[in-house]
Amino acid sequence: MTFGEQPAYLRVAGDLRKKIADGSLPPHTRLPSQARIREEYGVSDTVALEARKVLMAEGLVEGRSGSGTYVRERPVPRRVARSGFRPSGGATPFRQEQADAAARGTWESRSEQVEASGCVAERLDIRPGDRVMCTMYTFRDAGEAMMLSTSWEPLALTGRTPVMLPEEGPLGGMGVVERMAAIDVVVDNVTEEVGARPGLADELLALGGVPGHVVLVVQRTYYASGRPVETADVVVPADRYRVAYHLPVK
Repeated sequence: MTFGEQPAYLRVAGDLRKKIADGSLPPHTRLPSQARIREEYGVSDTVALEARKVLMAEGLVEGRSGSGTYVRERPVPRRVARSGFRPSGGATPFRQEQADAAARGTWESRSEQVEASGCVAERLDIRPGDRVMCTMYTFRDAGEAMMLSTSWEPLALTGRTPVMLPEEGPLGGMGVVERMAAIDVVVDNVTEEVGARPGLADELLALGGVPGHVVLVVQRTYYASGRPVETADVVVPADRYRVAYHLPVK
């Protein structure tokens, strides 16, 4: 096989990737051994090993202890719909994250007061070390963890108010817009930045991923007259979900 300018291990990985995509190597099939790859493609052991590492990093194959490396089942991606502001009426945080009216799911959360890190302080336009309420969510779809969210709200704004704890009190479980309105803070803008990165170990453990899996990260911030009142990181496994936006036409 002639490899041209592209590194040999990427060409080998590309050919194996194609076989996985077209079904020549279906899910649960054992990936050709390092020796077989070396023989079939006329490459060194190092090239064969690196090609297998590429496929593993992409989440296309997985190692099974004492058995070998196998093609992973590729789930059909599902949508996580996002629509910015929710209609008035008291949407729960999970409903905010899943705008589809047919969405069903459960979630767990816990809140604690912490000092704002430099990154969080910059996003909330406060000083590093200022106290914030940090709330961590795990969202589930039919019992399967499908999304994580960590939000931060400045206690200088919400402290000692009925909405200090997002999931408790008279407005527990309501959305950010509704909760802020209850303390006369009118949310009038929201921004979201979407990026991708390898999942952190604790994220992949919670989401059922394996090392090397990529996650989508939605960095969201709510504003009231230009002042940030809440910011959050929403983490979604990229191999199982797509983030779909429903934006109103004005």
